[in-house]
Amino acid sequence: MKRVGIIGGGQLAWMMADAAKKLGVELVVQTPSKDDPAVSIAQETVFAPVDDALATEILATKCDVISFENEFVNLNALSSLAHQGVCFRPRLEALTPILDKYHQRCYLRDLGLPVPHFFAVEQENLASKIESLDFPLVLKARRHGYDGQGTFIIQDLATLQEKLNSSKNLFLIEEFVPFERELAIIAARSVQGDVVTYPVVETQQEQQVCRRVIAPADITVNQAAEIAAIAHTLLNSLEVVGVFGIELFLTGDGQVLVNEIAPRTHNSGHFSLDACKTSQFEQHLRAVCGLTLGDPALQCASAVMVNLLGYENSFSDYQSQRQKLAAIPQAHVHWYGKSESRPGRKLGHVTVLLNHQNRDAAIATAHTVESIWYSNQ
Repeated sequence: MKRVGIIGGGQLAWMMADAAKKLGVELVVQTPSKDDPAVSIAQETVFAPVDDALATEILATKCDVISFENEFVNLNALSSLAHQGVCFRPRLEALTPILDKYHQRCYLRDLGLPVPHFFAVEQENLASKIESLDFPLVLKARRHGYDGQGTFIIQDLATLQEKLNSSKNLFLIEEFVPFERELAIIAARSVQGDVVTYPVVETQQEQQVCRRVIAPADITVNQAAEIAAIAHTLLNSLEVVGVFGIELFLTGDGQVLVNEIAPRTHNSGHFSLDACKTSQFEQHLRAVCGLTLGDPALQCASAVMVNLLGYENSFSDYQSQRQKLAAIPQAHVHWYGKSESRPGRKLGHVTVLLNHQNRDAAIATAHTVESIWYSNQ
């Protein structure tokens, strides 16, 4: 029986549980808190922060291969373990150009992939570079940003200077893209170098946090093919083993731009648990265990996934709302078992399988879910 170590114990690791049972894989998790979701499904847990390389050394003695649930790791500290023969999938060299968002942008640009205009924030040449961009512009922390954290839409020079002066973070600046839609694609690459891609989806954000996902996205065949080609180019260039999430913009004139890369399973792929022949979580375990990749095709005409976000500070398990959500036809409720709710925190998600491909109807279904979930606000 294969043992897979997962650095990170949040819901992304928790959602690997069913696939692990199906594949005969045991999960060993490194995570700081006994309340983290994946603790309940792990065969063993190493309780430590995800960037604690000494704890990862212990984790390595308990498993055959180590993968990642989040990217808040210390690659320099892990490299000595890799040199000692610890097997990381994806390999650390694949993560090196990805974790810093400025380095990620440079890597994508150098591969010839389409990205927004960008530059690193360096005070000595900042004024001249800003002159080349119009406000509003986007200011991003180069490390540790997720769910909109560390990303700011800046309207004027005074606000930009204030934000830069109030933070010690390293930042990059990029043009504000007036996109028509935000898109995403989940892609996986095997040990043998095979790449499979899931249907391109539309993601809808509010306050820079994903609220809902519509699968498949209502885009042209050529746009879908272009996005799949981007995924193949990226994963093959990095020689990735595992699942990556790729976020993109679609502009009003039909141009596709790469926004960000997540070197792991991704929120935009949660629909695959119920809507696809092989979920992104099973696919990731298949890849890192050296197995043949599964079929990513949809098993229904379309699906809509809605994140259940915290809207208050409480310790409720929201049993009443969850029962109402489960009563929606073809609805699948996934509750992450987190003990504490706070505004914006991802507590679970609902996927509704649909027998049509109608974007307006999918959005209406999402609003039905949200009207139940946020009924107490």
